[in-house]
Amino acid sequence: MALETGKTILEVGCGRGVGAKLISEAYHPGQLYLLDLDLQMIQKANQRLNGQNENRIYFCVGDAVRLPFRDDSLDAVFGFGFLHHVPAWQDGLAEVVRVLKQGGIYFMEEYFPSLYQNFITKHIVAHPDCDRFNSQELRQAFQDANLTLSHTFELKRMGILGVGVKADAESVICNRHEGSCHVELD
Repeated sequence: MALETGKTILEVGCGRGVGAKLISEAYHPGQLYLLDLDLQMIQKANQRLNGQNENRIYFCVGDAVRLPFRDDSLDAVFGFGFLHHVPAWQDGLAEVVRVLKQGGIYFMEEYFPSLYQNFITKHIVAHPDCDRFNSQELRQAFQDANLTLSHTFELKRMGILGVGVKADAESVICNRHEGSCHVELD
């Protein structure tokens, strides 16, 4: 999905800054805001990106259900597996939609409970236990939030990569296909 150079981008749940480095190199944003609930992660991201594009990368500690941005202010939001960490994940998704401009793009990667609540992984990383989403529920939440989920790649019972657009489907163009792309693997 194309995103012009110089846009205003937010990464929610930036962690150590690995995704931010990729976003910066691939999209050359005018402003890149990195948000994480954990101050230590923000500090690690700052260390990783120290001196790199320092005039256009901004770090903030914040909650995904109360994003510190005005309505309709961002061109794109990236979420590399943050939503499944949010207890009130529907509120987190609503916040993404609130801050996106009309036509804004939400690039997301999400995991399903069967991947992170199994015998092994549930002892490694803490996740909320209640109100988790599967593929159908996440897709419905996108629809309810007026996000057009257009380009997806899904591994059943594991997770999904997707692009949501705060606009109607006609405004979405895939470089390889006309219309929308959808791939699903069992």
